[in-house]
Amino acid sequence: MNSDELNWLLETIEDPQKAKCFIQAQYERGRIPYRVMVNLARGRGWTDWPAIERPPAPNLMECTTTRHMVLAATRGTS
Repeated sequence: MNSDELNWLLETIEDPQKAKCFIQAQYERGRIPYRVMVNLARGRGWTDWPAIERPPAPNLMECTTTRHMVLAATRGTS
């Protein structure tokens, strides 16, 4: 899910506490990326979350993919 989709969904949730729980649950289940969760939380003033104060460890798959992309790009420029 992206920020636009989440904002649209949050418009249907009237209780701010339920909206906060919804975002946290989606993040914990891996359905939204960290940066989207943080942007939404900061935009709504939910700065008391530990996840916002301290980013998670880097995703190993993201690091591996980036490394492969860099290696592939540098091999073609010899």
